[in-house]
Amino acid sequence: MKRKIFETEHSLFRTAFRAFVEREIVPCHADWERAGVVPRDIWAAAGRQGFLCMDVAPEYGGAGARDYRYNAIVGEELWRVGATGPGFVLHTDIVVPYLTRYGTPEQQRRWLPDCVSGACITAIAMTEPGAGSDLAAIRTTALRDGDSYVLNGQKTFISNGILNDLVIVAARTDPAQGHKGISLLVVERGMPGYERGRRLEKIGLHAQDTAELFFHDVRVPRANLLGEEGQGFRYLMEQLPQERLAIAVGAVAAAEAALEQTIRYCHEREAFGRPIGALQSVRFTLAELATEIQIGRVFVDQCILALNEGELTAETAAMAKWWTSELQQRVIDACLQLHGGYGYMREYPIARAFLDARVQTIYGGTTEIMKEIIGRSLGPSGNASAGI
Repeated sequence: MKRKIFETEHSLFRTAFRAFVEREIVPCHADWERAGVVPRDIWAAAGRQGFLCMDVAPEYGGAGARDYRYNAIVGEELWRVGATGPGFVLHTDIVVPYLTRYGTPEQQRRWLPDCVSGACITAIAMTEPGAGSDLAAIRTTALRDGDSYVLNGQKTFISNGILNDLVIVAARTDPAQGHKGISLLVVERGMPGYERGRRLEKIGLHAQDTAELFFHDVRVPRANLLGEEGQGFRYLMEQLPQERLAIAVGAVAAAEAALEQTIRYCHEREAFGRPIGALQSVRFTLAELATEIQIGRVFVDQCILALNEGELTAETAAMAKWWTSELQQRVIDACLQLHGGYGYMREYPIARAFLDARVQTIYGGTTEIMKEIIGRSLGPSGNASAGI
């Protein structure tokens, strides 16, 4: 079914980005998976061609395209080929919007041009060993000392953890105020006391550099405070719907790609003298998957348009995130089953897709947390923590 949400300019952008992915990323991705990280030059190449931070204002080098449909195209095309290494979506959809929305003009002049060009790779550090979905439980502190904050703490599961030049850190600037005492600080590469830990070994997303980050008496200038002190929790809550929509966009694209691969396989693979796709049980399975994916696609496209209009609510984003990420896992699991023994071989894309999909129901807020957010919107919330 033709997707009516896209216009001619979006189709041209997709064609250009797809060519870039096929030329610059696909031939190298297996090597990046073995290395556990992508090279910095792929970021610079993407930046030169206008594939990073498309919504940043032209005065900072961006295209000024405040249209999430371009962001969605980037995510869809990367997931379409299983290119989960380059953290372009994290950079463009999740981190840089904090700078454009809450940064001062001086901060934006300092950081945005390099973000657009790919010279500056970004990350965001919320999760800690003892605080995941419950953001109000973070323990990292940033206490005022003259014209600086002294930052101490540890973050984990940080994507772009090794490559990042700039990381937005959620920390307690007033530990006595609970979630109202959380602020966002921008920590830059080379600041004394900022250390990267080990690159974490994951069961999937092998080319994506995920690391622990440590902060030992890091002196962060007050000029690197993002927005207002004590408003960090509110900022995180405001930005999470777009992050969760980005996950949903990738989930549906990955499910579509898995189904396409499986349909081809079922047409080619023979059993009992005919293609397995001719078996009624296989046809029924494919029909069910195609229907569910279409339902997910229509819903996510509606969410994309809602975000563009500033109307995407936290509850709707939570619905999209949990349902599509669970859909992605169901689809890929069924597709792997239809591949038989070959589906268990890592040389087959469906096997890698199976591993890469598993984290989708965890990061950005677990399925259980998404249901809690939706449930609270339907009635009394009780005494549950505010930190989700």
